[in-house]
Amino acid sequence: MGEREEEVHSQSGAWRPRGGIGLLLVAVGWAGSWGLPGLRAHLLFFPLWLGYVLVVDALIERRDGSSPWTRAPRAFVGLFALSVPLWWLFEAANEVLGNWEYLGREHFSDLEYGLYASLSFATVVPAVLVSAEWARGLGWIRRLAPGPCLPRSRGLSAVLFLLGLALLAATLRWPRVCYPGIWIAGVFLLEPLAGLRGRGLGRDLARGDWRPWLALWTGGLLCGFFWELWNVHSYPKWIYHTPGVAGPKLFEMPLPGYLGYLPFALEVYLWKELWLREPELLQTRVAPG
Repeated sequence: MGEREEEVHSQSGAWRPRGGIGLLLVAVGWAGSWGLPGLRAHLLFFPLWLGYVLVVDALIERRDGSSPWTRAPRAFVGLFALSVPLWWLFEAANEVLGNWEYLGREHFSDLEYGLYASLSFATVVPAVLVSAEWARGLGWIRRLAPGPCLPRSRGLSAVLFLLGLALLAATLRWPRVCYPGIWIAGVFLLEPLAGLRGRGLGRDLARGDWRPWLALWTGGLLCGFFWELWNVHSYPKWIYHTPGVAGPKLFEMPLPGYLGYLPFALEVYLWKELWLREPELLQTRVAPG
């Protein structure tokens, strides 16, 4: 990640069939989620977000000549499997925090809910990572000059891990006050663990390269926007309970809540780094022409 300049050759520019399939899935899923009566989102969430992933991956290949799917298709499929336990961890934390709930949950047995929820959760990690890969090729990120360096060390990793444990403990002990910490604690916990594998985001900061961070933040916000947009008129749907956070909303989410997508995107990437070496993401490229 960010370690070499990769020249993009003449194969860029083609629009792959999976992009067209993705557009069809998005169109059908979006129209159905907003327009059909009764329970529908539990059936349409997965195809809608699978379509999003396919479209963005096809856009990346068209621009760069390769994409997460083309570089490592088996591992790319593995992202869907990795996504399920990650989001269930947040669901477990939410049993204490109570920051979101699902309207319509009462219509499903526990088994039905678990199966439909797991299928939906499977799209989270691939959606964030392809969005970040797409953002990594934006001109303003690609041309960003080096920033402050943060040298990597075992001591710093140990401090980060302990801070993560402390923040997680405080969040679960005083959830009404510390609940935003659930989105930050994971970064502190996962970065040292990924670092043990020679992976993670710390090596970029050691060189002063903030571009992968900005790409992840941008990708996280992009996914956050579409998650909230496609949720607002769906059913079942989620709503939020955020003590102390008032003010205007964008869809169901209070505007300050969108800040949570910044560290969440980092957690998603670090979770992938912990379990999968491929597909290699957020690589430095030289655009064609």
